[in-house]
Amino acid sequence: MNKPLKQHLIDPEICIRCYTCEMTCPVEAIVHDDNNVVVDADKCNFCMDCIPVCPTGSIDEWRVVERPYTLEEQFGWAELPAQGEVQAPAGETAGGDELEAAMAALLAEAHKGAGGKARAPATAAKPSVNLYNLGKPAVAKVQGNFRLTSDSSGADVRHIILDFGSQHFPVLEGQSIGIIPPGTDANGKPHLPRLYSVSSPRDGERRNYNNLSLTVKREDKGLCSNYVCDLKIGDEVQVTGPFGATFLMPDDPSARLLMICTGTGSAPFRAFTMRRQRAAAGTSGDMTMFFGARTPDSLPYFGPLAKIPDRLLKKHLVFSRIPGVDKEYVQDRMMVEQEAIAELLADPKTHIYICGLKGMEQGVEHAFKNIAESTGLPWEATRDAMREEGRYHVETY
Repeated sequence: MNKPLKQHLIDPEICIRCYTCEMTCPVEAIVHDDNNVVVDADKCNFCMDCIPVCPTGSIDEWRVVERPYTLEEQFGWAELPAQGEVQAPAGETAGGDELEAAMAALLAEAHKGAGGKARAPATAAKPSVNLYNLGKPAVAKVQGNFRLTSDSSGADVRHIILDFGSQHFPVLEGQSIGIIPPGTDANGKPHLPRLYSVSSPRDGERRNYNNLSLTVKREDKGLCSNYVCDLKIGDEVQVTGPFGATFLMPDDPSARLLMICTGTGSAPFRAFTMRRQRAAAGTSGDMTMFFGARTPDSLPYFGPLAKIPDRLLKKHLVFSRIPGVDKEYVQDRMMVEQEAIAELLADPKTHIYICGLKGMEQGVEHAFKNIAESTGLPWEATRDAMREEGRYHVETY
């Protein structure tokens, strides 16, 4: 009888094809084709280096199998198979009791470094995923490129509008797309896509048009960010995606959204807000945003944000580099507003979204823990229950 074994897998629905795990893996066990990013069972040594760098948790998947899934099988997946779908050849299977015991023991070891399995809100629309890949990207045309920050801010953040013409490219708020920069790398291979969150709602940057927008910050020596920020109207861009099946907003007007972001992490929340603006028809949106930046002139969409009424979006704009003023970060303002946050945590209609630089996670997590436990809620249990219900979402990079 074959002894059951644990296999490390990647969820192709949730994976946003950022390739960070592949670049991180010290034994080159993570590889990709035009379609999927997968783990080679013959090379994986369970070092777990890939777990904490994944922005979505798609890397934190495991199956107990009697024979490993091959690379070819994984490359063909659109979704993960259910536990137990692999069968060994006749006569070589483990006994039922043995397999069940081994599965329980092995799955108990599954590492939860990515914070548990991400889930979409129960009422979220069904997303389209990976319609266009490396082998067959979509071609979009640039409709607009607008600078969102001042020259003196030290940050060049752009609002990019892409039009897909007659190509079918449906996206939901919270999804990402890949931009393929032209040229090749040092090894002569085409560059891999860089991922950007969509900052427009599902019906387009311009309503009922087949276009979308991105929020892109120019990074020093950033290959793709400089390419995108320098695009001119009429330029054509190769696009993969859309990606992401969990960081989605609920299609429930009574759902309450608590959004926490820094910098270009505001992109999906702009999409959330525009969706509610267009759908709310004058009713309350019940959204709260904590948005951190260095200064007001380096905060994307500062002007438009100020015009959104509080009945739709309660805004806490937080700045860490205003001359003569003490530094303040989003977690500091959360503690100031702890009564309001505590009330949101206790409401089963609340959905929490965190997006931005990975360095923000620890401070935000600590603030949530302090606020929850001050009201008698055990934070870890509360957070994990919300995640299981599709009401707690983190996407950091």
